[in-house]
Amino acid sequence: MASPIHDVIMLFGDSITQGGWQNGGFGHRLDDAYSRKFDVLNRGLAGYNTDWALPVFRQYLATVDERKHAPRIRLLTIWFGANDACIKPSPQHVPLDKFTENIRAIVQMITSPSSGYYSPDTKIILITPPPVNTIQRSADLSSRNPPLALDRKFDVTKLYADAVKSVAGEEKVALLDVWTIFWEAAGSEAALSKYLSDGLHPSALGYDLVYDGLVSTIAREYPELHYEKIKPLFPLWADIDWANPGPGLVASKI
Repeated sequence: MASPIHDVIMLFGDSITQGGWQNGGFGHRLDDAYSRKFDVLNRGLAGYNTDWALPVFRQYLATVDERKHAPRIRLLTIWFGANDACIKPSPQHVPLDKFTENIRAIVQMITSPSSGYYSPDTKIILITPPPVNTIQRSADLSSRNPPLALDRKFDVTKLYADAVKSVAGEEKVALLDVWTIFWEAAGSEAALSKYLSDGLHPSALGYDLVYDGLVSTIAREYPELHYEKIKPLFPLWADIDWANPGPGLVASKI
């Protein structure tokens, strides 16, 4: 069993989070930026909606009583909505009001003093789903064997993105509005193909926008957690007292 000595950043979401560990993805780059400072945990669940994610999230968290044996989660990103926004009869569809309730419940598991997982030191960033390029998505689905019908709509996904924004404001946690970032970068639905690989998941350029937006959000909302503000847990080799290294090789945590 590894020691819980490193504090962590947990990225919780669906396939868009899971895919963030592809070469150049936002999770991959974040892991590099926080190397030797925080461990970055990929907790992306491809295909999941918030109904399915909620019971899993409880298992990802240490309870208050278990906390002394677990690493501290210093930053938590919550990124859902792309699957919840599927249109009926998709089994991934979650009604908008239930989705909103689920996102709030995930947040309050961390922020509510009555929660068994209460963690006031954990900072939260809610992330909106990106816009859907229905042209690109329809072409991808129709090319499959057997062909599949379009399962998402541009305007419907926008409603789910707006719901995430509302919860962030109500719960007073930080927001990364990926929907708006992608839309403003593209300017039209057709041009979204530059930032989406299949009409749904970010391309390498899309993940660049996500990473830059996430780092900017950390710098603005939680500057003490920006990677430039965090010292390595153990000193760099050039800073070691080579003649008497032992006393200096003690973990330094914030």
